[in-house]
Amino acid sequence: MNQQNLENLNNRKFVGRLVYSVLTERRCVREALKLFPDSMDKNIECAYHALVHYEADEDIRYHDIEYREAQNDYLEEIAQTLSAGKELPRNIIADYEDYYKGTASLWKNGWQGFLKEFRRFINI
Repeated sequence: MNQQNLENLNNRKFVGRLVYSVLTERRCVREALKLFPDSMDKNIECAYHALVHYEADEDIRYHDIEYREAQNDYLEEIAQTLSAGKELPRNIIADYEDYYKGTASLWKNGWQGFLKEFRRFINI
């Protein structure tokens, strides 16, 4: 296994644990997002954007139990797959492909960079 593949494997496992920590409420979404590795791995970028979406849907999740359960199941699948170091299914990666630019680049400009990307993410 070459260095890049090993790094991707370790990063996926780390991100899987981050997603689990959000689902179990041991960590808030914002804190988890700040810890994401700088990566161009689409699996990691997908998990990043899934968490951003999770945070943005907080009001919907509060009022719609079925939506909350479906979103939790979706994130749990992402967490299980990445924790095992595996690649996510293509359909899950495709759900967020329009937003892929790298994970850490959103935070390079601090809150301004985050807000700009978040507005683009929710189409404001």
